[in-house]
Amino acid sequence: MVVVVLVEPAGPLNIGSVARLCANFGVDQLRLVNPRCDPTGKDSLLMAVHASTVLETAAQYSTLESAVADCSRVVATCGRLDHGSIPLQMPDQALNWLMAGDGTVAVVFGREDRGLTNEELRICHRVLTLHSGESYPSLNLSHAVAIVLHDIARLASTTPSDADCSPDPAPPAQLSGLIEDAADLLLECGFLLPHTREARMAKVRDLLHRASSRTEEIAMLRGMVRQLRWAMNSKHT
Repeated sequence: MVVVVLVEPAGPLNIGSVARLCANFGVDQLRLVNPRCDPTGKDSLLMAVHASTVLETAAQYSTLESAVADCSRVVATCGRLDHGSIPLQMPDQALNWLMAGDGTVAVVFGREDRGLTNEELRICHRVLTLHSGESYPSLNLSHAVAIVLHDIARLASTTPSDADCSPDPAPPAQLSGLIEDAADLLLECGFLLPHTREARMAKVRDLLHRASSRTEEIAMLRGMVRQLRWAMNSKHT
């Protein structure tokens, strides 16, 4: 099952249009992270037309990580050029991988004015970019949703020969837990400094994403970090 996640949407017309698109393409769940307007207001309902049920049943979350906690695969969209070293994939590559996942999978869209932050992009397993022009790559929110949902519907109707059937990666929250534990340990032993913590651990997260690290692998690494902390602290007691 595919769910659509909007992060801090501010325009009721956009939210209503996205709800209609969800109904158009058979997406039953719309999830909103800190919406900046009333998602069931008059303007939203006007644009949703016959998809008012999608708006009325849309779940709201305080963080992106909580919104995708139950999702086996998560793909974000990015229209910015200043996304740092985060790898971007073309729609077919990212969405074929998404559709090969088990259970609930999510596609995440950012704010109308500035999209998703790099930190939010790193919560997601993969990031796609659309084939828009380099001089003005950012699309209207509802237009981007329309393109992505159309591509998902198109891919769902075919059986691609290059489908990625690899095991699902670890959930974002589990990976975040490992990153936090590892950062704390590396600060204690002097490998990290407070002002370098965020940048260096972002690179570690990118590495683990590229490796498509699975739940049991992340659990093993977290166990190693905790054992190392115990051993290090026990020498000082």
